[in-house]
Amino acid sequence: MSTGRRSWIPLVVAALIGIGLIVGARALLGGGDDGGGGDDPVAQSDRTGCQELTVVASSEKAALLSELAQQYNGTDPRVGDTCVDVQVVSKASGGAAQALARGWDESVDGPRPDVWTPASSSWAVLVDQVSAEQDNPSPVPDDLPSLVQTPLVIAMPKPMAEALGWPDEQIGWSDLAALAEDPKGWGAVDHPEWGRFKLGKTNPNYSTSGLNATIASYFAATGLSSDLTLKNVADPQTRAFVKQLESSVVHYGDTTLTFLENMANEAAAGKGLTYVSAVTVEEKSVLDYNQGNPTGDPAKAGQSPPPQIPLVAFYPDDGTLVSDNPWMTLDATWVDASKQQASADFLAWLQEPAQQEAFTDAGFRTFEGTPGAVISEQNGMLPAGATNILNPPSPAVLAAIEGSWAELRKRAHVLVVMDVSGSMSEPVPDAGADKLSLAKDAATTALEQFAPDDEVGLWVFSTDLGASGEPFAELVPIGPAKETVPKMQADIDRLIADGGTALYATLRQAQSRMLKDLPTDRINAIVLLSDGRNEYPSDTDLNGLLRQLNGESVDTTVRVFTIGYGDSADTEALQAIAEASRGKYYEATDPASIEKVMTSVLSNF
Repeated sequence: MSTGRRSWIPLVVAALIGIGLIVGARALLGGGDDGGGGDDPVAQSDRTGCQELTVVASSEKAALLSELAQQYNGTDPRVGDTCVDVQVVSKASGGAAQALARGWDESVDGPRPDVWTPASSSWAVLVDQVSAEQDNPSPVPDDLPSLVQTPLVIAMPKPMAEALGWPDEQIGWSDLAALAEDPKGWGAVDHPEWGRFKLGKTNPNYSTSGLNATIASYFAATGLSSDLTLKNVADPQTRAFVKQLESSVVHYGDTTLTFLENMANEAAAGKGLTYVSAVTVEEKSVLDYNQGNPTGDPAKAGQSPPPQIPLVAFYPDDGTLVSDNPWMTLDATWVDASKQQASADFLAWLQEPAQQEAFTDAGFRTFEGTPGAVISEQNGMLPAGATNILNPPSPAVLAAIEGSWAELRKRAHVLVVMDVSGSMSEPVPDAGADKLSLAKDAATTALEQFAPDDEVGLWVFSTDLGASGEPFAELVPIGPAKETVPKMQADIDRLIADGGTALYATLRQAQSRMLKDLPTDRINAIVLLSDGRNEYPSDTDLNGLLRQLNGESVDTTVRVFTIGYGDSADTEALQAIAEASRGKYYEATDPASIEKVMTSVLSNF
């Protein structure tokens, strides 16, 4: 049992962060299953034998950077007489930072980077800090030129923002904390129908927007814009401010996309002003959302209509950070002089006006901070942008913020529900174990991520497990994690696979049980893992279950985070369950990925 909360500084779960997927420029635009661009001579160009330059990029810009890399490769770039082939790898900034800090392992982390471009230089600061603590040389270079910029904003549904004075007035973290503290909630500004103030904010151990929002809240508590100290971070008034703001969080998570997709779904159902009141995101995400493409993937542009209720951006008047998207040619033994030159040449090309325009058309600002035409009030953003830009804290202070947040973040009230039907005994090729064994190992490890004062319990489901012939069994009632986790780990170790899959009946009863004793000051959720389809004839009513999970009051929602395990899981039903309950669906089609997926799921708490 960990004494703190999932700070990545100790690197407890570093190996479980998602493996970056190589997106090679050609694979993104041509030669795919749809055949788009398959006749493009650039897409089919053969760069075999060229000097490879691997660029690991944060996920929000990786797709666009891949398109540009394809164009660049088409110009036949060379270092001396040797041609250059740029490949782009998409990997979350937090996961890449962890991998670099502990030593990149290609079997776990994916292709090793020659260039790393996370969303923010804050991740480079953390890599420096951890490397120094471990007495290892840091791979972070001294020079951190910017590729593009995008500030952190407080995105809010337009009617709510207008009630607070947008676009003429700006608000800040202090205003959010005041709204969170006020028992009248939105009633304080004459809109009691919107309920209490609810914030969407990602986990700072995984997400750049979550990290920057956390840093900004510490600055706001002190009134400083630079030179934050360890004493400031430890100050009781600072801690009280941050804790108050965190108390309004609906859940955390490893990506803002969860919030944006749920907001769009709720708006389509006529509940767009009840899910969350605000979400901390990068400015670019406001444009993506308002264009009906919250992923920001150029390949998905135009596939969905704009949301019924658009978002608009507040630029916190008590300070925000800018994601500067640094371009780091790593200071590492495998990055030789030719790769250094190739990196410099590619960056110079990316900073040319034509390529910068491609970024600004996608909602970024240039590497100098200049907005493009799409940054407009009509699109929910203000070209003037942020007026109070914060200077990132020192490495030691940043590490202290991470550790302090682990103590102050909102606590969780979670029921883990595991499928133990007969299909869980199926062997996993090349893993030397069956599906249940891998799931047991993953769950046992993941449970260590709960803090002692989180609350967690365990159910399992199959058929005829309960004392009265019920298809589920409560093995460990929800209680303080310091007491329940050891019991859960012991019970999980003894699980065996047998029977059918009673998915709907189990979830229906699990939610009903939780609603009977629902703490209002915690993140209330069910984590459900299943590898099959509902096989319980006594309850086949999926639509009725979805109506029950959706409920009438968002304030009493029990969010369900579903995991589709293996290739026989009912993906459609599990996605619908997660959407109805305002949770998220996670896919573990490859059972060998279950540890990574479990870690992502628990980042919500």
